[in-house]
Formats: sequence, structure tokens, C-alpha cells
Amino acid sequence: MELFIPVFVAVVIVVGLIKRVPLFDAFVEGAKKGLQILLNIAPTLVGLIVAVDMLKASGAMEMLCNLVTPLADALGFPKEIVPMVLLRPVSGGGSTALLTEIYKDCGPDSFAGQVASVLAGSTETTFYAIAVYFGSVNIKKIRHTLVAALAADFTAAVMAVLTVRIMLGGS
Repeated sequence: MELFIPVFVAVVIVVGLIKRVPLFDAFVEGAKKGLQILLNIAPTLVGLIVAVDMLKASGAMEMLCNLVTPLADALGFPKEIVPMVLLRPVSGGGSTALLTEIYKDCGPDSFAGQVASVLAGSTETTFYAIAVYFGSVNIKKIRHTLVAALAADFTAAVMAVLTVRIMLGGS
């Protein structure tokens, strides 16, 4: 398995030589396009990172969790996963840190730990994905995509709780 990358690169070089492709020129052109894409999406990513940090530092995330917790209790969500449900669409790193905290506080085999594990594996960092994919092709109108993606994230959270209850006998 460790030889896969070197073999793949060698095959690309050999095929390029056979087809008489100017390999270095093609590489340089690809690198230029990659840098241009990076320049297009960097401001969006910086804004997203600043927004996440501001949410956490200002206490707004904690306030939002306190507002949502009664609804989560009514839906049968463990209160420990509420911050993760709210942060997951925004920050993969932040939600992974919360997952680690849930494991430490409740245990990975607890109901909250199991739900958090399913949630981590079945949701996307929605805002990051939209910023990267749409930003790389300069799409500005994301309204319908955002609504659909957040609905999918909510559905995944509900299904994570139900899956653990049904399949793993969580309470």
C-alpha cells in the first residue's frame, strides 16, 4: 500500500511521455490554477474561521445551546450532544474536539458517546463544504443548497439518535 503513490506518479509520467505531453509545463499550469482557486476561496474560509471563533469566545454558542436544550430533551437527544449538533455544520475541528469531550465525560460506550459517534460519521461541515466547493467555481447564490444541507444535518442528528436507540439499544 505504501508504494501506491510512487507507482501512480510513475504511471502518470510514463503515460505523459508516451503521449508526448509537456509534463513540466502541464504541472506548472495545474499549479497556477490551484493557486488561483486557493485565492478565490481563502477569504471565505478566513471569514468562516473568524465567525466560529467569535461564536465560541463570545458565549453565543453556549447561549444557543441553552435555548435549544429543552427542545433537544423533548426530541430525546442527549443534552451532551447539543453543542456538537450545532457546531458540526460550521467546524469539523471544533466538533471533533466536542466529540472527544463527550467521550471523556460520558464514555464512548454511553448513549451520548454512541450518538455523537454516529453523528460525527454521518454529517458534513456544511458551511466549510459550501465555502470550498462553491467558492472554487465562484457561485454566490447558495440559498437553496444551504437550506437543503442544514435540513440534511438535522435529519442526520435525528437519525443518529434513532439508530443508536434501535440498533444498539441506547436509552
